[in-house]
Amino acid sequence: MHTVIFAVNNTIVINDNVIGPLTESRCLEVFNYQHERNAVYRSFVDLIARKVSDIQSIPFLPVRFFKTHEVRSFDGDPQIVFFTSGTSASVRGRHFIKDRSIYDQSLSECFRLFYGSPRQYSIMALLPSYLEQENSSLVYMAAKLIEQSGDDRSGFYLNNTDELLRQIQRNEQDEKKTLLLGVSFALLNLAEKYPLQLHHTLVMETGGMKARREEITRDELHAVLCKRWGLKEVHSEYSMTELLSQAYSASGGRFFCPPWMKILIRDLHDPFYYLPAGRMGGVNIIDLANIHSCSFIETEDVGRINHDGSFEIFGRMDNSEARGCNLLIT
Repeated sequence: MHTVIFAVNNTIVINDNVIGPLTESRCLEVFNYQHERNAVYRSFVDLIARKVSDIQSIPFLPVRFFKTHEVRSFDGDPQIVFFTSGTSASVRGRHFIKDRSIYDQSLSECFRLFYGSPRQYSIMALLPSYLEQENSSLVYMAAKLIEQSGDDRSGFYLNNTDELLRQIQRNEQDEKKTLLLGVSFALLNLAEKYPLQLHHTLVMETGGMKARREEITRDELHAVLCKRWGLKEVHSEYSMTELLSQAYSASGGRFFCPPWMKILIRDLHDPFYYLPAGRMGGVNIIDLANIHSCSFIETEDVGRINHDGSFEIFGRMDNSEARGCNLLIT
């Protein structure tokens, strides 16, 4: 019996064998583990018929497979299934989660690495449209952070804008560290209607205009939020339903990964040719926390890696279907 534990020292353990933080040997171990247990991934890999000897030779599963197949590396019932956002008429992707504690610990450790303990913050989530959809990973993430904050002012704010503003202003008066986490269109609507001077509030956008407003660039969004709320910078979060880890940006949309996550930029014409820093291409993601699904995901995002190790997202490929969690084009 294989057991999997995501520990607070940035490690994943399978049968007492540590396979994180991310190294090439650990990636190959996870690849072999999932090739053996994940029927969908095994079929995909075997059709490619490519010898796997290093990270660059690992086949990355196109993210659209999560819409058409059950991508799982385990038997039995999942503890929870996360769904991508979308309308009732669209095909929604599904991420089958065997053990939600892996996600909980990945989320908690990742947040701690970048921002410290959630208990330092009053956490307010502005996630309209996602709250109404069943089994949203974004709502689950926010709920866990709110729970861990332990602050009685933390919570979700859907249509109660007046209460949200009162709590933010109260926290500002009390000099209480606050995290305002929201989807782009909701933050933009709030900022345009209500100018504020925020000195103790960290604003973090998760992307997603979701056809609610005309698309604008991330730089334009951040400029409006900074001007209307007196901010020096706006933070960003990058993830997706098909991942159990998050990357964060402290300013300018330059994201950094936790130690068990890695970004590779593939050539758009050759999926096994990877581009150096500074070149723009398709985004591939390794997420070792995805041990029970697939850790090697070929996304439909376009981005680049910078020389400082950060990465940027520039939008989605022209032929990819727009999804609720898509990021703004910059």
